Amino acid sequence: MDDATPISADRQKFYNRISPSSMAPLWEVLKGLVPEQPKSKFAPHVWKYADAKPLLLEAGKLLTAEEAERRVLLLENPAAPGASRITATMFAGYQLIMPGEIAPAHRHTASALRMVLEGNGGYTAVAGEKTTMQRGDLVITPSMAWHDHGQEDQKPCIWVDGLDIHMVNFHEAAFSDHFNDKTQMLSKPEGHSEAEFGTGLAPMTHRRPFGATSPIFNYSYAKTRPALMQVAVTDAPDAHLGNALRYVNPQDGGWAMPTIATWMTYLPKGFETRPMRSTDGQGLIVVEGEITFELDGKTHVAGESDVVAIPSWTNKKMRASKDAVVFTMSDRAAQEKLGFYREERK
Repeated sequence: MDDATPISADRQKFYNRISPSSMAPLWEVLKGLVPEQPKSKFAPHVWKYADAKPLLLEAGKLLTAEEAERRVLLLENPAAPGASRITATMFAGYQLIMPGEIAPAHRHTASALRMVLEGNGGYTAVAGEKTTMQRGDLVITPSMAWHDHGQEDQKPCIWVDGLDIHMVNFHEAAFSDHFNDKTQMLSKPEGHSEAEFGTGLAPMTHRRPFGATSPIFNYSYAKTRPALMQVAVTDAPDAHLGNALRYVNPQDGGWAMPTIATWMTYLPKGFETRPMRSTDGQGLIVVEGEITFELDGKTHVAGESDVVAIPSWTNKKMRASKDAVVFTMSDRAAQEKLGFYREERK
């Protein structure tokens, strides 16, 4: 019913009688449950790395990585303070590991990704294999895989975390465990997963070490960037997406993670995408260059290592004021599997 339409006394008496039976009239709330189009409760926003980094380093002096378990400044959408999310489903935060520190081994149902901003020799160990992190690397932690982080060099290591925590918690399906030591025992040499699954080859006996998640857990920027640039030489940029390549699971060709879609985009200086909107909530990280975003008619500027929140069904345009490389994470992978992902290109 229209919010402005008063409820008659008889109807209100009826509603009062059914309420103790834990029932309610659908007709009073139907429009809110089934809207004509998405209307996000979240707002477009840019978090500036220049503002976040000093605060992150200050946090590094206040408590150790072991005390914090994960020393993260989580990013909160300004339209939903206290919700620990940048869009309806996505968690993101800046994480810091200081020289000599170890973030203790644990595991959880939520899948996680790291987009490395300052690697400086820091590492992540996943399921018995260690990988050194460099700027621009996409590092994946599959659901329920043991993982710890550390820094053996003399500089801080910083990355952006992205997790599907809120999707897992919506289904009330979360579990977690702590390892019986700070670090897990390494059982494979560094680069093993890449050699086994990331060279266009695969084991003769089909297996899925991480279920629906890619068995490659470090998609190196040293390989991603040249691939992106080579494609840009020969292929005209998509009018709405630019030159974009998605991270894939080599076992099935799908998204690298079952719930979070990830891709990297190159926009040459001066290129402007045409307007589009989509139902997925997106978090973007500028790896190189600078982008001017027009989001629902408002202008936002993001530079290197800044994080941008683009909620569902937000009208979006991007213009590169410098040659730019942009990483995107979104809940599109989950939406596609559920069958309700939708986009509109103009």
